[in-house]
Amino acid sequence: MGLTPPSISMFFISTLAGGAGIAARLGYVPILAPLAFWLVALAFVLLWLASVFRNL
Repeated sequence: MGLTPPSISMFFISTLAGGAGIAARLGYVPILAPLAFWLVALAFVLLWLASVFRNL
C-alpha cells in the first residue's frame, strides 16, 4: 500500500479541526469543549484517509 501526501485543502481542514479541538480543550473555545477529543480524532482520521487514498 503506497501512501500519498494529502491535498492542501484536506491538510487545511484537518489542521483547523485539530486546532479547534486543542483550543477547546485549553478553554479558548468553551462551546466546543465537549467535542474537543472528537475534533482532534477527526483531524487524525482525515489525515489518515487523505494519505491512504489518492485524490483526497
